[in-house]
Amino acid sequence: MDYHILIVEDDRDIREGIEIYLKNQGYTVFQAADGLAGLDVLKKEEIHLAIVDVMMPRMDGIRMVMRMRELHYEFPVIMLSAKSEEVDKIMGLNMGADDYVTKPFTTMELLARVNSHLRRYSRYLEMKDVCEPKERVYTIGGLEIHEDSVEVFLDGNPVKLTPTEFKILLLLGKNPGRVFSAEEIYERVWNEQAINTDTIMVHIRKIREKIELNPREPKYLKVVWGIGYKIEKQ
Repeated sequence: MDYHILIVEDDRDIREGIEIYLKNQGYTVFQAADGLAGLDVLKKEEIHLAIVDVMMPRMDGIRMVMRMRELHYEFPVIMLSAKSEEVDKIMGLNMGADDYVTKPFTTMELLARVNSHLRRYSRYLEMKDVCEPKERVYTIGGLEIHEDSVEVFLDGNPVKLTPTEFKILLLLGKNPGRVFSAEEIYERVWNEQAINTDTIMVHIRKIREKIELNPREPKYLKVVWGIGYKIEKQ
């Protein structure tokens, strides 16, 4: 994985010195001279770890970390502090920092902390990816069917369907290219044996009017004469 690290430090020599060693380890590095500039970088770049100095002009490291956590940035933060800033270290940890390194520090010590936190963060992302339920979205060309939120979009624009129309479109959209008979659609949507399937033809026509630019020459919802209906693969 290509990790992106942000260095927020007002001392240019320290910033660039850290950057050299991090780049030698294969990391992509971004720099900022104070907390406000650091927050601007976060708006533009994906960051996996930040090294933040405590004492900086305009916005110090503690206020920056506090703001980051308010904005729900979850990546680890290592704070840099002088020995005289013991209270600031504790405050920084309370505000959401994960670790601190006291100046002067050795490059090997900082790299060890960086590598350790990135390993933990990587495992956290993997677990989060496994545990978080994914929204079920079926995309066919410009048509998007959102199963969980019960929404349909055509070229980014919302399409209003009735609950029954949505169920029919969802059934077909989850199986693009497969032909469903009117009887099978009826039984899948109404959960009962199909006796009269004329209503399916009516619903199909209404769905077409809502999702097709030209319902007479449909791009998505097609009839397979004598067999049934399908959503065309795009």
